[in-house]
Amino acid sequence: MKNKIALLSTLFALTLTTCVNKVPITGRKQVSLVPEYELVNMSLTEYQKFLNEHKPLPITDNRAQMVKNVGVKIQNAVTKFMADKGLSKRTDGYQWEFNTVDEAVVNAWCMPGGKVVVYTGLLPVTQDEASLAVVMGHEIAHAIARHGNERMSQGMAVQFGGLLLSAALQNKPQETQNLFLQSYGLTSTLGILKYSRTHESEADKMGLVFAAIAGYDPNAAVTFWERMAAQGGAKPPEFLSTHPNDETRIAEIKAFLPEAMKYYKR
Repeated sequence: MKNKIALLSTLFALTLTTCVNKVPITGRKQVSLVPEYELVNMSLTEYQKFLNEHKPLPITDNRAQMVKNVGVKIQNAVTKFMADKGLSKRTDGYQWEFNTVDEAVVNAWCMPGGKVVVYTGLLPVTQDEASLAVVMGHEIAHAIARHGNERMSQGMAVQFGGLLLSAALQNKPQETQNLFLQSYGLTSTLGILKYSRTHESEADKMGLVFAAIAGYDPNAAVTFWERMAAQGGAKPPEFLSTHPNDETRIAEIKAFLPEAMKYYKR
């Protein structure tokens, strides 16, 4: 029995070792037990389901054009940064897509594989392209950093005892779908698994770098988050409800701005 336990412990340790990666820019070590390509494939189905239920604006709409234009610039910035750092494999399987949904929700998100949605309710707060780039850079950074994978891995371990994703999809398809949606913050009815403070801080920093490479002044992040803070109150917007204290976030962004500005070419 002892030998069996020792063997299982060794195998588990080896699994963790092979699944340890470093987050770009911050260098934090992370453990992802779910193969990213499986989540990318899953996102293709879930993204289309979402768009079927929430019709996006046509590209002829000025708001949709702006979101796509900013998104493509961030996409190119991510591609360049990853190539320069020898990390292009991190975006293997990505099929970038940027859609705008006409709903009064102050939010945006990005699934694995570069599947992005921006709600029109966010645009009065962003006000300009630079601030929109800050938000989209932040959300895309969550995907690039594989924060959802970390949460999905934790959820798989708790709910399914470490069952492989493929087996979970076959045996418990609805529960697995719910966990996926929760892990990426795509539903409010099931209870969002909030990003940790560490995840949010990483997404802020990475998003600023991506926005800067895309040609947007990172300083726009400060005024944007000040406007977001003003949107608070008894019931803050969904985008704020899963994020750190406003004053703390703004202070951390200001501290990181000199680093982000190194990537900004006026």
